[in-house]
Amino acid sequence: MSAVSDVLSQFASEKCISIETYRKTGDPVRTPVWFIQEDRELFVRTNSDTGKIKRIRNNPRVRVAPCNMGGTVKGAWVDGEARMIDTESSEHIFSLLKKKYGMLYRVVRFFQRFSRSKAHPIGLAIRISSA
Repeated sequence: MSAVSDVLSQFASEKCISIETYRKTGDPVRTPVWFIQEDRELFVRTNSDTGKIKRIRNNPRVRVAPCNMGGTVKGAWVDGEARMIDTESSEHIFSLLKKKYGMLYRVVRFFQRFSRSKAHPIGLAIRISSA
């Protein structure tokens, strides 16, 4: 097992990760998110107008750790780099999220349709740095 695979194993049975992004000042901002793991990367769905997207555009360096739905970290932090993925890849990731989270995912997506935001969904890929 490679060092990255070993690090990723802590996420295998988890429902949420905390993703730590950084403001221009360097201050960290932690956000709990649903995720899926595919191959050697973690993937999340967010909207184009979120603070984490703005911060990742400025600085793609992130840290992630398993957490509960409230954001309480329950595992080791690991370094990574986040990037936005193309629409086709995003749709694939969204379908995997729908499969993993089931009815709860569908309910959340349903209510987001009524948001006044003009934002569109974006898939983020997080590649874990070699340990």
